[in-house]
Amino acid sequence: MNRRLVCCYIIAALISLPATAQKQWTLRECCDYAVSHNIAIRQQENACRQQELNLSNARNSRLPDVSGSVGQNFSFGRGLTADNTYTNTNTSSTSFSVGASVPLFTGFQIPNQIALSRLNLEAATADLEKAKNDICMQVAQAYVQILYDMEIAEVARRQIAIDSQQVARIQALVDNGKASGAQLSQQRASLAGSRLTATQADNNLALGLLNLSQLLELPTADGFTIVKPALVDEPAVRGEMFSAVIPSADAVYAEALGLKPEIAAQQLRLRATDRTIAIARAGYMPTLSLSGGLGSNYYTTSSFSSDPFGKQLKNNFSQYVGLSLNIPIFNRFQTRNNIRSAKIDQQNQKLALDNTKKTLYKEIQQVCLNASAARAKYESSTAAAQSSHDAFNLIEAKYENGKATITEFNEQKNLYLKAESDLTQARYEYLYQIALLKFYRGQQLDL
Repeated sequence: MNRRLVCCYIIAALISLPATAQKQWTLRECCDYAVSHNIAIRQQENACRQQELNLSNARNSRLPDVSGSVGQNFSFGRGLTADNTYTNTNTSSTSFSVGASVPLFTGFQIPNQIALSRLNLEAATADLEKAKNDICMQVAQAYVQILYDMEIAEVARRQIAIDSQQVARIQALVDNGKASGAQLSQQRASLAGSRLTATQADNNLALGLLNLSQLLELPTADGFTIVKPALVDEPAVRGEMFSAVIPSADAVYAEALGLKPEIAAQQLRLRATDRTIAIARAGYMPTLSLSGGLGSNYYTTSSFSSDPFGKQLKNNFSQYVGLSLNIPIFNRFQTRNNIRSAKIDQQNQKLALDNTKKTLYKEIQQVCLNASAARAKYESSTAAAQSSHDAFNLIEAKYENGKATITEFNEQKNLYLKAESDLTQARYEYLYQIALLKFYRGQQLDL
């Protein structure tokens, strides 16, 4: 029996081992995984592959176009004969041909199309990097929210511990006849409220983990957890962060202009409009092409003898080579309108580039302002949390000595809880804004 119990304990321990050895995800791991599995990013990768095919087609347009054909015709009824008379005959003919054509000059349309396709590929690649940056920012925001929810859950559990300790103390006083049942009921109600707050905090944490797991395209959020970074409250970390100077928006913007992929994509598309205009202007130029081919025929006519198939193919074998020059004269102003349309697209692309730059500058302005505000908020929240903690310790001592009511105790406890929550929010808000500033300056998004 003892051996069976030992075996059961061992099996139970092995089953529970994976649950206790859950993987904790860092922000960098979350970003890398999201980039590898996000559907929108994979769609953008397919867009890049499509542009690669377009570039390949543009390059291959310089190659010759070769085609072959085989024809079989039958003719019935009266027809003109070689003797210049009409008679009822049945005629059949079989033809074979192979032809090729090579563009020699297309008004520089082919090299401009190749250059346009290359620029479109580079722009699509920049769009892919932009999509990766966007998903990383979403992951970082969800990650910081989880850290905040974790801290709030811990604060709520500390409040449960405080209320549980007070319930036990008052229960002992009631047992000794030094406190009333009403006081005990009030304290138990306060404990129930703290437990409700903790339950809500745990639910918020679970929702945050679910949101992040969905961004990562994980099949389920079961067992998913993250790594908490070094706390800002640690003296070394806090001193390093607050000694750093928050750069100006103009300085960050000057660096971001040469780094952000959305700017590069719009600049590439603006360069591509020059090629589009050149392609439209090619409609004014002549085109020259070289063509050549081989062919032969086989004929049979009723009432007349015909040479054998092989002999006819040999005798009827023909070759041709030709040059074709096409000179545009008038095409109902289509070329002129194509050029004007391409110039309008160029103006719109310039506006799109300006709008992207302005949007980037606004984002950087907001991040710099938010970082400065978050630093000030964290400093004031730190002082407020310390003062609230001291006030709570004082009111707790008075309450235990009967010099403060339970209402006063709960009011100060709630103020202490709010101060802790504000401090937690300010802490991670400052971490996130500093990380964003580094991100706009070309560094990896990390806490």
